[in-house]
Amino acid sequence: MASPTSWSEENFSCPICLDVFSSPVSTPCGHNFCRACITKFWDEQTQCKCPVCNELFHNRPDLKVNILVSEMAAQFKTSVRVKEQPCVEPGEVPCDVCTGTQLKAVKSCLMCFTSYCQTHLEPHQRVAGLKKHQLVEPMDHLEERMCKKHDRLLELFCRTEQVFVCQFCTEGDHRSHPVVPLKEECEVKMAQLGNIESEVQQIIQERNRKINEIKDTIKLSQKDADREIADGLQVLNALMRCIEKWQEDFNQTVKEKLKSTEKQAEDLIKELEQEIEDLTNRSSELKLLPHTKDHLNFLQAFRSLKDPPPTRDWTTVEVRPQSYVGTLRGSLDQLEETLNMEMKRLREVAELKRVQQYEVVVTLDPDTAHPCLTLSEDGKQVHIYSATGCTFSEPLYPFLCPIAICAPLIISPVNQTD
Repeated sequence: MASPTSWSEENFSCPICLDVFSSPVSTPCGHNFCRACITKFWDEQTQCKCPVCNELFHNRPDLKVNILVSEMAAQFKTSVRVKEQPCVEPGEVPCDVCTGTQLKAVKSCLMCFTSYCQTHLEPHQRVAGLKKHQLVEPMDHLEERMCKKHDRLLELFCRTEQVFVCQFCTEGDHRSHPVVPLKEECEVKMAQLGNIESEVQQIIQERNRKINEIKDTIKLSQKDADREIADGLQVLNALMRCIEKWQEDFNQTVKEKLKSTEKQAEDLIKELEQEIEDLTNRSSELKLLPHTKDHLNFLQAFRSLKDPPPTRDWTTVEVRPQSYVGTLRGSLDQLEETLNMEMKRLREVAELKRVQQYEVVVTLDPDTAHPCLTLSEDGKQVHIYSATGCTFSEPLYPFLCPIAICAPLIISPVNQTD
C-alpha cells in the first residue's frame, strides 16, 4: 500500500470544499466528504442524495467518521506542511528540534534558548504558558548571545570595556559606561573596515615583497653557487693538468737518469768485450806457437806475442747507479711552486670576475661634484686631484672605491652577462 506522502492532494480532497478532509465521513454509496460539508449540503436540499453519483437516499444516513481516511488525511496534512516549510540553507538558522532533515527556523525563544521551525513553533502559539515566552527573529548559538549573569539577550555594547552587555548590565557594573546598541557599534566598526583592509593589504604587499626578496636571494645564491662550481672546476682542471705535467716530467727525469746509467754500463761492457776478444785472439796465437818448427819464425812471433795486448786497469772501474735521492723531493718542491703560482693566477682571475659583476658607470653631477674629481672616458675610473697636484686613479667598484666621502655621485649599474 502506498504511503500518504506518495499520493496527490486529490486523493484526500473533499469533493465539496475541494480542501483536505476534515473529520471525513462516508456515505452509503462509498464516497467521502467532510462532515460539515455534507451536512450543510443536505440541509440545503429537499432530498438526501450523493453530490458525486447522485444516488438518492430515502432516509438521511447516519454518518460516522471514517477512521482510516481521517488518519491518512492527517498524515497527508503533516507531510504537506513539512514539505511547504523551507529546508535550512547555508547562513540560515536551523531548527534545533528537527531530528531528520533540519528545517529553517522562523523564531528563536529567549526563554528556551531554542530555535523553532513553523511546525515545532506551534506549541508556543497554542499553550498559554509558552505564549508568555519572548520570541525573536531566528538566532544561531543562542546560549552565546545571552548574558551569563542576567540571562538576557546581549543587545548592547560597552565602549569602555569593549564587551557585550544586556539591558540589566547597564543598571549595574556598566552604569557609568558609554553603552550603545549593537547596530550603532557595528556601523562604527564598519566604517573602520576600510582602514583595516588597507593595512592588511599593505602587510600582504610587504610579505609578498619579502617573499620576492628571499626568492631573488635564492636565485643569486644559485648563480653564485653555479659560478663557484664552474670556477672550482676550472681550478681543479688546471691543477690536474699541472699534476699530470709534473708526473710526466718526474717520470722523464727518472728515466733519463736510468738511461744514463745504462749507457755507461753498455760502453764499459763493449770495452771489456773488445779486450776479451783481443786477449782471446792472443791466447789462440800463443797456443799455436809451440807447434812452429821454424825457429826464426818462433822467435819472431814470441817477441811480438810475449807482451799482452794493451788493456785498462779495471780494478778501479765500476758502474755507479744514478742517485734518485731527492729527485721526488725536488720535483714536489717544483710542483708546489707551480701550483702556488697557478692558484694565485686563478684566484686573481676569479676575483676579477666577481669584481666585474659590480662594476658601475659613474656620472658626476656638475652642480654638486667635488672639483677635484674627474672621470675617465669609459666612465669606470675616477681621478682624484689632490692639493699638491698629484693624481690618483681608482676603479669604480663599490667595495674598493674610497671616493664616497668626496662628492655626490650618480651611479648606474653596468649590464653584466651571467
